Amino acid sequence: MNHPKAQSADIALMLEGTFPYVSGGVSSWINQIIRAYPEYRFAIVFLGSRREDYGGFKYPLPDNVVHFEEHFLHEQAHWHPQPAARRGDAQGQALVQRLLDAFDQGPAAPRAMEAFREVAQQMMPGGSVQLGDFLYSKRAWDIICGIYRAHCADPSFVDFFWTVRLMLQPLWLLARVARQLIPVRAVHCASTGYAGFLGALLAQTRGVPLILSEHGIYTKERKIDLFKSEWIRDNRNIFQRDPTELSYFRQMWIHFFEWLGRYCYAHADPILALYEANRLRQVQDGAAPERTANIPNGIKLERFAPLRAQRPPEPPPVLCLIGRVVPIKDIKTFIRAMRRVVNQRPDAQGWIAGPAEEDPAYAEECSNLVRSLGLQEHVRFLGMQRVEDLMPRIGLVVLSSISEALPLVLLEGYAAGVPAVSTDVGSCRQLVEGLDEEDRALGPSGAVVPIAEPQQLADAALQLLGDTAAWQAASRAAIARVERYYTDTLMFDRYRQVYERALARTPGAA
Repeated sequence: MNHPKAQSADIALMLEGTFPYVSGGVSSWINQIIRAYPEYRFAIVFLGSRREDYGGFKYPLPDNVVHFEEHFLHEQAHWHPQPAARRGDAQGQALVQRLLDAFDQGPAAPRAMEAFREVAQQMMPGGSVQLGDFLYSKRAWDIICGIYRAHCADPSFVDFFWTVRLMLQPLWLLARVARQLIPVRAVHCASTGYAGFLGALLAQTRGVPLILSEHGIYTKERKIDLFKSEWIRDNRNIFQRDPTELSYFRQMWIHFFEWLGRYCYAHADPILALYEANRLRQVQDGAAPERTANIPNGIKLERFAPLRAQRPPEPPPVLCLIGRVVPIKDIKTFIRAMRRVVNQRPDAQGWIAGPAEEDPAYAEECSNLVRSLGLQEHVRFLGMQRVEDLMPRIGLVVLSSISEALPLVLLEGYAAGVPAVSTDVGSCRQLVEGLDEEDRALGPSGAVVPIAEPQQLADAALQLLGDTAAWQAASRAAIARVERYYTDTLMFDRYRQVYERALARTPGAA
């Protein structure tokens, strides 16, 4: 495939595992952002794991993407230095040792970030901390052995050695990418992690403004992934394992991503979150509070507002969960809640509108649960549906997830006048009850319940469906909240201001 190339661009987007190869979620948002500002020339730097992990583009590149390059972090054998014994650069190795000593003082130690910045810069081509030394020098070997003896209780040095290599080696690739990237006037990262490291390195070495937008908190999400991962070795025997404790290798990866996040936070301004709880988490993880802000996602009102006229004055006894049939959506809690709902409202229906192909085993378990609870006439798996076709026919949007960021499905329901019952995850309490005093004055647009509590979920739904006045009040609050705070127009205006401020710091052509 021939990708566009340019000599310069206005804004470089650093994207890890998202647009244009992956659809939905963050990728959809990136596509929106690029197309909203045709006056800006975008360069995209896509970072992936291995080329074979991705198919073709899920999105065509907008016309204002003038430059595209891709780099696969774990597929760079062709540029490794020729294996050869070497002593290693004494200055570079001393720098690394200073960084390790600073790490021992804790993550908040000022010396640690100073040393991290210096090491990152010296990873650039021509610096004193080079990949060949890391891979083949005696000094690097001695440092790795010293860390193993001091900190690693795992019996396998071989596994430790290759974990360190796998973790750190991509940083030299990113340093080379930073050196070779075309001139740009600003950098925008959609996450921390490796993409955030690249963005921070560009900000540090070129002095260009760095914008960071986090939809989820990368470090938190990686902790969840690492806790569940099966590819990380855990060589402790069955008597040594405590299920409440992470293995040393998992802890290594977590600390690594925490430091990539701190490095990105140290160079980014602004640091943007989707909602207040995540902004506070960024501050907790090392972001300067004065550089943080919230810019929530927004929806296109005109797509859903006409549906309000099609809705009945009384609440239809239909609870609709719109989402993928996967464990993170906790479909089983919704199904169990429907048993209690139907016991009191025999006319009630539970619709599950979303694809079931992602996790067929889980989808089958959900179908079996429906049958075991005798809900075959009341719970339906609809598959993919046009949301616009559902909204006039349902009484409540239900979200039973165990993890979310800022779910657009709630906002889409609000725009159509449909209240919500949601678990207390991500921004959902903010979306239902309001964020500040002015927002809360609009009233609740539904109800919030704890995760994995089918009885409370059912009771909240029954209360709204059984009280027409309360249901209508929640509908009015939903419409008012989405129109005041969560439109795509507001989101685009806020990001235009972010871009204008950043580009004003680097005037003229790139």
